[in-house]
Amino acid sequence: MVETTSPAFADAAATWNQRFSAEGYLFGTEPNRYLREHAARWASGSRLLCVADGDGRNSVWLAQRGMAVDAFDISEVGVRKAELLARAANVAVRYDVSDCEDWRWPQDHYGVVAIFVQFADPTMRGRLFPQMIEALRPGGLLVLQGFTPTQLDYKTGGPPRVSHLYTADLLRREFAAIDVLDLREYEDDLAEGTQHRGRSTPPTARKRLTVPRDNFSKQPRPYACRGRACLAQAE
Repeated sequence: MVETTSPAFADAAATWNQRFSAEGYLFGTEPNRYLREHAARWASGSRLLCVADGDGRNSVWLAQRGMAVDAFDISEVGVRKAELLARAANVAVRYDVSDCEDWRWPQDHYGVVAIFVQFADPTMRGRLFPQMIEALRPGGLLVLQGFTPTQLDYKTGGPPRVSHLYTADLLRREFAAIDVLDLREYEDDLAEGTQHRGRSTPPTARKRLTVPRDNFSKQPRPYACRGRACLAQAE
């Protein structure tokens, strides 16, 4: 496993503005594969938040499915391109330029909160994860996807710092208070723009973890299971 010794972004907004300034869409215009394959989970009419949405591929696709979508990203350039993508698709998405620290997190507001990146170090995760979960309404879902430490060997995308990567044990600890519907570690063959590309077997494969989760509050809530899903319900 090889990890970079360079520091984190000194200016994250400037870094991502530069990256999103490249011609075309950095991660393509097709939605995240897991998001698409589990489309039945995202009910039309639900209010949904896309965290660190980049240049809009996920938020636009969700809006096309009839959802009321809010999205934000630290990059002004990325948000501007997302707005163009939404206009071309003839959908409405409420975009904001913001980082996770300054975003005004509402409580009990969203049916789904989705994030498909892992830019946060452990200190930031300690603030970000609770904010994301508290933004969910009772019974809401959180979808989290990122790379495992094995990705450092594959070098096909993702952060080059092990502190930013996920393991199943880490996620179980971070979300110990909530009900897990799906915790999966797998290898995939991705072709998402110019940034996420690689086979599903070593040495160019990547591993990612996907964790859709139920809503929870600071105080434990009782769980009521219906069918195969187990959703948190407020008292």
